[in-house]
Amino acid sequence: MAANASEKRQALAPVQGRYSAGVVTSTDGTRLGYRQLGTGPGVVVLHGTMESAESHMQLAEALADTFTVYLLDRRGRGLSGPTGEGYGLEKEIADVAALLAKTGAAYLFGVSSGGIIALRAALALPVIQKIAIYEPPLFVGEPLPAALLSRYEEEMAEGKVAAALTTAMLAAQMGPPIFRRIPRTLLELLTRLAMRSEDKKAKPGDVTMRMLAPTLHNDFRLVVEMADKIDNVKEIRTEVLLLGGSNSPAYLKAALDALARAIPGVQRTEFAGLNHGGSGNSNRGGRPERVAQELCRFFARPGSEIGATL
Repeated sequence: MAANASEKRQALAPVQGRYSAGVVTSTDGTRLGYRQLGTGPGVVVLHGTMESAESHMQLAEALADTFTVYLLDRRGRGLSGPTGEGYGLEKEIADVAALLAKTGAAYLFGVSSGGIIALRAALALPVIQKIAIYEPPLFVGEPLPAALLSRYEEEMAEGKVAAALTTAMLAAQMGPPIFRRIPRTLLELLTRLAMRSEDKKAKPGDVTMRMLAPTLHNDFRLVVEMADKIDNVKEIRTEVLLLGGSNSPAYLKAALDALARAIPGVQRTEFAGLNHGGSGNSNRGGRPERVAQELCRFFARPGSEIGATL
């Protein structure tokens, strides 16, 4: 899926001196924005749920001395166009293919739902040489939280964004363990206050929780779609690194266990003390420098040994 001539001629626009912003058009005509920084082999970062390209800016900066990093705003977020009709894994894979064709990158790092996309892209796109995956939300050996997913959809349809985000957080088992002991009404109040505070502080170009809330529908769809395709990962022949945090929910660790059994020659690292947000910016509780160190080892050294715990 080669980029058209006008896109190839388009110069990247400097933004705040930290990165350049570019655009590529996917096969369905959706314009996809991305941020580029660094020099060296290309690494595309696919952010996860309730995230945008800016969520991994610190990770990209930590990689930039060794790699050219492309932070894609997945469709429906940030610099990119709307989701459009017929959304699913095929659309996301086409978006990745378009960016790879334009940039020449051959490495992917997928976080959470972005990890689901990276797994499927590794099967569909021979140009990909290596993928690293951080905790894809696969429910292996346990049912999907269907009731909570339906409740999220109902609350979003009624405009109850704080309630919907609370429901989604409970469905994905996110947040510290104490959240499970806090009354739901209090969780909704705290979420509403956090949203208001973020809205007031948001600068032009910031992607807020309120903006991201509707995109949860798409990420849930990816989880459901992948549920009957997990066995296909055994066909992956790309080099794969599985990453996760020791403080993450048990079902995410079980997903990594299942992938480690299924994918030939897979490598795996667990970061002591980190959770599902470990690769993100530090203001959201991430430790991106630790994750970047392991990504550098994996992407830069063919056949390198990967540590079991960092």
